[in-house]
Amino acid sequence: MKKTLVIILLVLGCLSTFAQKKSGFGIKAGLNYSSNGDYLEAVGEALQNPDANVGYHVGLYGKLGDKFYLRPEVVYTHTKSGYSDGDLKIDKLDIPILGGWRIIGPLNVFIGPSFQYIFNSKFSDISIENIENDFTVGLNIGAGVNLGRIGLEIRYERGFGENIATFINSNITSLPESRVDTRADQVIFSLSFKF
Repeated sequence: MKKTLVIILLVLGCLSTFAQKKSGFGIKAGLNYSSNGDYLEAVGEALQNPDANVGYHVGLYGKLGDKFYLRPEVVYTHTKSGYSDGDLKIDKLDIPILGGWRIIGPLNVFIGPSFQYIFNSKFSDISIENIENDFTVGLNIGAGVNLGRIGLEIRYERGFGENIATFINSNITSLPESRVDTRADQVIFSLSFKF
């Protein structure tokens, strides 16, 4: 928890520095299409029920540089993954630290680590109390287009390692413990506005 708070304070400090230098500061929001565990397996299920895995995010970002840039972000993310027994919903704080390159004109690509802190998780109406790690690290890779103050981007996020959540349905005590991989595995669509 202390590490998470230190990282958040550092990122917020960087964002305020970017705002003072006017090199880039803004807000972003959008939709996530997530799967926990095996993403390719979830694609087939998603075709049958396309809204089962849609979540959202909203946050702040800073950008330092032009041709090559550093872009830290602080983002609240709500993900939803549909399973046959119910929906896994996760609320987390994402802190991506991205390095990017403006390829040509408004087109750019980026990559970098993303630090995630899970602060709430539910499987249908059952709160999940036992997640291996509340704090995890993943990778973001993507591309975007900047049209003046407006930015559009698509990225893929993947957690580096399994993060298993276990739970027992308190209404049915005869069933064995269930396990779900909560690692980040999602495609993210964002719209941003630069101040």
